[in-house]
Amino acid sequence: MDKEKSLVVFQDRKIRRIWHNNEWHFSVVDIVAALTESTDAKDYWYRLKIREMESGTELSIFCRQLKLPSSDGKYYLTDCANTQSMFRIIQSIPSPKAEPFKQWLAQVGYERVKEIENPEIAQKRMREIYKAKGYSDDWIEKRVRGIAVRDELTKEWKNRGVNEGKEFAILTSEISKATFGLTPKKYKKIKGLKAENLRDHMNDLELIFTMLGEASTTRIAQNKDAKGFVQNKLAAKEGGLVAGIARKELERKSGQKVSSRDNYLKEPEKKKRIARK
Repeated sequence: MDKEKSLVVFQDRKIRRIWHNNEWHFSVVDIVAALTESTDAKDYWYRLKIREMESGTELSIFCRQLKLPSSDGKYYLTDCANTQSMFRIIQSIPSPKAEPFKQWLAQVGYERVKEIENPEIAQKRMREIYKAKGYSDDWIEKRVRGIAVRDELTKEWKNRGVNEGKEFAILTSEISKATFGLTPKKYKKIKGLKAENLRDHMNDLELIFTMLGEASTTRIAQNKDAKGFVQNKLAAKEGGLVAGIARKELERKSGQKVSSRDNYLKEPEKKKRIARK
């Protein structure tokens, strides 16, 4: 899921979450850190589980281990809990922030329900987030459209027997290699990114060719009725190649490379766009 959707903020503290079994699951350690301001939230959570166990309550039963990104950009199994279970865990944490956090948690869950019922609300929220980060309206429109194209592709993959996770990542890498001559990992390295979302640091043309590669892959998979990972891998290569040929032709005629080392880590996209004019 998109990084903007998988990270929420409570009183300036970032809390990781993941969409699992049709509901949000939140990182327990992140919430412990937000409520207690402990310098070692992992140790606090460990000791809390021991203390509650001695009182006859097994807090671990309210959690499930799900993979979340860490500060090193890698994914690790982490104790997570859904909204209902998190309310129970919070009861065991003495903190003056507990009540405002419960209200915040309920609001986060409610907003997600509204987004499911009306996708336009989710898109509006997404646009507001990007605008607050300094992105121009033109860029935001392309980014939102790119998300829709990506969603259509991943739905197609699911319906055609491709497994989420590793197989999705491999197919995405194949499209990127054929489109730009770079895997997402190498692309991020060129742009100087670590845990950041690569597409949030692409310029207009990079977003457009990313969309072309993924939209082409969807169309090819449909027309060839690709089944399973192997056939869809071939479709991914062919879809990316469509975008790759178009990119090279544009580069030949314009005399400029599409792929860029630029990122928006220090200077917002909108400011860079104005500077180019």
